[in-house]
Amino acid sequence: MNLLLIILTVIMGLGVGWSIGANDAANSLGAAVGSRAITLKRAILLICVFGFLGAFLQGSHVARTIGRGIVPIDRLDKTLAAYVALVACFAACSWIVIATYWKMPISTSHSMVGAVAGAGVAIGAPVKWKMLVDIFTCWILTPIGAAILGFIFCVLFLNTLQLIVPRRYMRQTLTILIILSGCYVAYSWGANDVANATGVMAGAGILAPKVSIILGGFAILVGITTWGYKVIETVGSEITSLLPVMAFSAQLASAVNVHIYTLFGIPVSTSHSIVGAIVGVGLVRGLKVLNLSIMRDMVLCWMATPFISGIISFLALKGLMLFIKIQLQ
Repeated sequence: MNLLLIILTVIMGLGVGWSIGANDAANSLGAAVGSRAITLKRAILLICVFGFLGAFLQGSHVARTIGRGIVPIDRLDKTLAAYVALVACFAACSWIVIATYWKMPISTSHSMVGAVAGAGVAIGAPVKWKMLVDIFTCWILTPIGAAILGFIFCVLFLNTLQLIVPRRYMRQTLTILIILSGCYVAYSWGANDVANATGVMAGAGILAPKVSIILGGFAILVGITTWGYKVIETVGSEITSLLPVMAFSAQLASAVNVHIYTLFGIPVSTSHSIVGAIVGVGLVRGLKVLNLSIMRDMVLCWMATPFISGIISFLALKGLMLFIKIQLQ
C-alpha cells in the first residue's frame, strides 16, 4: 500500500475526529451550559475527559459496524480499501464542517455511514443494505425514544426531587446532577461516535483498532476545544429555555438512549438523541416553549446529511479512480 495514501487517509480520519468534536461537543453538556449550571470552559474540559474515556473503553463496539458492517472494507484489496477510507473521511468531514459553521447539530453517524455507502456504490462493492435499513430505523427511533425518556424523567424528577431534597439544598443538588448526567452523555457519546472517525481506518487495515481509537479520541478532543462552542450555543439555549431539572432530565435521557444502542454496536446520532430529549422535557411545559423554527432547520439538515455525504463520497471516489487511470496510461 502506498505510504502517501496511508498518511493522507490517517490525516483525513483525524479531520473527521476534529469535525466530530466541533459539532458534537454540544450533545454532552450543551444543556448544562444553557441552564447555567456550568460554565462553557468547564463543560469543554469535562467533555474532553469523559468523551475520551468512552471512546477508549467502549468505542470498539460501533467501530466494527462502521469498518465492516456497511461495506466489507476488510475484504477489499488493501489499496482500494484505503481509497474508500480516504474518500469516506473526506466526504463526512466536509459536510460536518459546513453544518458546524451553520451552528447546526447534525448526526456525524449519518454523515459517515452515508459516506461509506456512497464510496461502496462508487466501486461496486457489496453494500449491506439490510444493515443500512436497520441503522436508518434506529436513527428514526433515536430522537423519539429520547423525547419519551426526557418527558418521563422530567415529570418524575419535578414531582420527586421536591419531596426528597430540602429546598435550601435544591440548587446545589441539581447542579451536581446536571454535571454528572452531562459526564454520562459525554461518555456514551465518545463510545458511540469515535467509530465515525476511526472505523474505516481500522476496517481498511491502516491502523490497529486500539491505535485508531486513541488517535480518533485525541482528534475529537482538539475539535471540542477549538470549535465546539458554536453548536453548544444552539443546543443549550436556542431550542427551548431550560430549567435546571429539565437540563438534568434531558441529559440523562440522552445518555441512557445512546448507551443502549452502543452496547448493540449500532451507530446512532447523539445529536438526534439530545435534541429529542430537550424537546421531550420542553413538552412538559407545553409546545409553545419550543423554538419550532430552529427545530425545522435541524430536521432538514438531519434528512439531508446521509445523502449529501453519500453523494460527495460517490463523486469524489469516481473522480479519484478516473484520475488514477489517466495517470497510469
